[in-house]
Amino acid sequence: MAFAFRSALFTACLGGVLLPVGGAAVAQTSLGAPDAANPHRAPSEQRPADFVLLREWTTMAGNFAIGVRSAKPDPADAAARTIVVWVESPDGVQLAIDTLRCSPEAPMRLTRQGNKLLIKELNPGGAISEANRLDHQIWWAACHPAQAGKDPATLQATARQLGYSGLLREQKQVLPANPR
Repeated sequence: MAFAFRSALFTACLGGVLLPVGGAAVAQTSLGAPDAANPHRAPSEQRPADFVLLREWTTMAGNFAIGVRSAKPDPADAAARTIVVWVESPDGVQLAIDTLRCSPEAPMRLTRQGNKLLIKELNPGGAISEANRLDHQIWWAACHPAQAGKDPATLQATARQLGYSGLLREQKQVLPANPR
């Protein structure tokens, strides 16, 4: 069953795209993608109404932020969701579509990193560190939107109430994005 789900996730993620948007600042369209025709708004001013900020930081290069929006159930699998990951940088906004599995037996996040596909098996209600915090924030926002934006380290009791054991092993698999 896990293999069949991974195959479905893999197929779903191949349909997802990373949408880079050039320019320092661009405006928002009704679809949630920045509007290159109106380049005078900062990325933070173009966030859609359903945007949930997960992380914000500043470096010498400028301001950065990561958030999510548009969590939707997968019509092919009741335990799966898709969500748009919104990444702001001084160069503009990039959008990526992640697929997540919400089941207590096999929670996971499927995302892209460059030309690689990452399958991250998660442990909601387990230990949270800087290495897995963002994965869990995105997972909670997609799978349990009422918890979106909360620190996942504070959600252990909530995870147990929802049926997650907190005892699963977290691991990551890296696959080429275009296997043959």
